[in-house]
Amino acid sequence: MKRETIVELHAGFERLVHVEEDSGVEFWLARDLQGMLGYSKWDNFSRVIERAITSCENSGYDSRDHFLEAGKMIPLGKGGQRTVKDYMLTRYACYLIAQNGDPSKDPIAFAQTYFAVQTRKQELIETRMAEVERLGARRKLTASEKELSGIIFERVGDERSFGRIRSKGDQALFGDRTTQQMKEKLGAPKSRALADFLPTITIKAKDFANEITNFNIKQEDLRTEPGITTEHVKNNAEVRNLLKNRGIVPESLPASEDVKKVQRRVASEQKKLPKQVKPLEPHEEELQ
Repeated sequence: MKRETIVELHAGFERLVHVEEDSGVEFWLARDLQGMLGYSKWDNFSRVIERAITSCENSGYDSRDHFLEAGKMIPLGKGGQRTVKDYMLTRYACYLIAQNGDPSKDPIAFAQTYFAVQTRKQELIETRMAEVERLGARRKLTASEKELSGIIFERVGDERSFGRIRSKGDQALFGDRTTQQMKEKLGAPKSRALADFLPTITIKAKDFANEITNFNIKQEDLRTEPGITTEHVKNNAEVRNLLKNRGIVPESLPASEDVKKVQRRVASEQKKLPKQVKPLEPHEEELQ
């Protein structure tokens, strides 16, 4: 996600924050979030809220502590006002709503991180979003490698073919450096996957090369290890050239933090979130 988009979305969500006077608890109004998250119709958004409430209860928490029903006055077309259903939402409630949305949309992806961390500082949110993006890229690479492995075994019938082909692809991507040489350069343990220590851009590069290989194996009906190896090497070499033309040399990039450590940290923050959020207090009066 571009930094300009993050800055814009951060400012938008910040404008929506309310604070209970007595308890100091932060909350957001559902009807305000509706527009920010890209839902034009309340009926559609209310279904997302219902799923989030179910998620809250399935996690063992009282949804009434986080989803507090409230009334909101809206103007009528011919003058006057009427009351419509709204919700006061804790940070945890907003997080669950975002988790039940479509992460391919920038506002949803941003909201998933914005509400997951116990801070509203833009710099820290940007850092967390970069971590989440890397985790997503790593999962996608795992999926494309699994698909490639399956296709190769189906067509070649040798369980070791995938490892040999992937190794040749790595050499093409990293300027003739082997997978093991790259592990040594990045300080990665021999028993771990190289991708767990690569920066996001390189993880995405490997995934892109895999996707092209997967497509062309089927498109050209490749059925031999030499043929598939040639295809995979060519795709990795071309991805490397694309990166180099933009001033990015894959083998020269520094190692990134072990992706498993990042995954544990993100999961830990998400697990702690509901315990760190204070519940909302019931209001007798309706929110205006």
